[in-house]
Amino acid sequence: MRRPTDRGSESWRTLAVLCVGSFAVLMDTTIVNVAIPSLVDTLHAGLDQVLWINNAYLLVFGSLLITMSRLGDVFGQRRLFILGLAVFALCSALCGAAQNPTELIVARAFQGLGAAILVPQPLVMISATVPAERRGATLGVYNSMIGLAAVIGPTLGGVLVTYVDWRWIFYVNVPITIAGIVLAFRVLPDLRLGRRHRLDAVGVVLATLGLAGVVFGLIEGQRYAWGRVAGGPVTIPEIMIAGAVLLVAFGFWERGRRGQEPLIPAAVLRDKTIVLLCGLTATVQFALMGIMILGAVNMQSVLGYSAVVSGLTALPLSVVLAMLAPFAGRLSDRIGSRLILVGGFTVYALGVIVLMAALSVHATPFTFVLPYCLVGLGMSCLFAPLTTEALRRVRPEFTGALAGMLNTSRQLGSSIGSAVVGGVLATLLADRMRSKAAAAAGGLPSQDQSLFLRGFAGPGHSGLAVGRGQSGGATVAAGVPEPLRTQLQRLVHTIFTGSYVDAMRSTLIIPAALLLLCAAGCALLIRPQRPATPATSQPRPMKTVDT
Repeated sequence: MRRPTDRGSESWRTLAVLCVGSFAVLMDTTIVNVAIPSLVDTLHAGLDQVLWINNAYLLVFGSLLITMSRLGDVFGQRRLFILGLAVFALCSALCGAAQNPTELIVARAFQGLGAAILVPQPLVMISATVPAERRGATLGVYNSMIGLAAVIGPTLGGVLVTYVDWRWIFYVNVPITIAGIVLAFRVLPDLRLGRRHRLDAVGVVLATLGLAGVVFGLIEGQRYAWGRVAGGPVTIPEIMIAGAVLLVAFGFWERGRRGQEPLIPAAVLRDKTIVLLCGLTATVQFALMGIMILGAVNMQSVLGYSAVVSGLTALPLSVVLAMLAPFAGRLSDRIGSRLILVGGFTVYALGVIVLMAALSVHATPFTFVLPYCLVGLGMSCLFAPLTTEALRRVRPEFTGALAGMLNTSRQLGSSIGSAVVGGVLATLLADRMRSKAAAAAGGLPSQDQSLFLRGFAGPGHSGLAVGRGQSGGATVAAGVPEPLRTQLQRLVHTIFTGSYVDAMRSTLIIPAALLLLCAAGCALLIRPQRPATPATSQPRPMKTVDT
């Protein structure tokens, strides 16, 4: 038996292990992007293959979170956490050893499986081992690690790619995850369930296939211009509609399983505040993904800085988030979550607005210190209170289902953010570039104007990559002689940089407006809630047993 005096220190040891184990997994969702040029050169990967190196991970990860949260209830969260770490460690080593793009894509897909197995389990273990009055502070620490992992990924990836080798963005995971496995065996509690759980096989199939269709459409839609996939008979909208239909069927199936054990209990789905909190969680990631993607392109493609400098530019966000999130969580334990959420979303939106005002073709990394600090401050007030507020509204035996919903919302928010922000930016950028090109052509000799304007037929159709020397898809005809060719290339780049800044400023209006809408929603819709308790007719859902 545990002594009561040991519970405090034990819960913090559990939290430390969960943070170590989760950090590498969550960092891997963003670390790969900076290695794309090296992957192209070393593995001779084509554009489709490079995209699937990242998308295979995201697709598997996002599709299986709800299922794996339920498997944690069936087989135990400690076992699933350790299994997820083991799968992730093995596949990280296989990623680093890959000799061709196909091997790397397959290994990345299984990496996503390991991540999906692991990620839903910590919330259940924290909820079971930490008293309700200290849960906010604990979740503040854990969730600050989630945000820190996502933001620090590009920084660490840039350092490893620049000064070591791209393979080390995968090899670096191996010692971290092995340490997590050893510590998990020694420290993590074994949560024994008070009753036997059964897996809803039909619900698993419907939820997994439905999420897979939606996530696939979001991450691949822009590449296929929201049309036919690889020239085949199926279009992106058809895939997403099919996924949505399966998710609706999943909802009806779950509601009809009265007296049985659904994948997501009806009590959780019926709570409108929990659904709202999942939407708020998705919006936090939506805005963060927009800032990170647009910011990386701006720093490297527009301002010409290296991947390392680009990653370090976001460091103020990471530092503020990691330092202040635990305090916000502790405060939510004392005064509730509503006011903190309203303030967090408002400050987050203010940070995006200040970022919009700071954008310039002459900006430096120091230009973004204030806006990123504001974004970090706003985010630090959101992660723990959102989770704590959701936990207050479910009985302990439903925590696993809640973890799956929150993590799936977070992943969908990231995917939707990437798709929406990328699509809006591409459209606005093409429009701005054509307008600026038409104005600039007036300063060229008449015989060169049509030749110059012809190079701007590409924007909106060509992909925009991260790296120096980008032109947004605009080109200069191969037959143009020097020195006119050099002159036109400089003019194209000038048009691209100015247009990108304008387009980015306009695109960021979307996350800023959504964040302000979320602040209003928190003020109007979230009401104080006493922690939910297990039904008196049911046995206690789980107990902690020494191992």
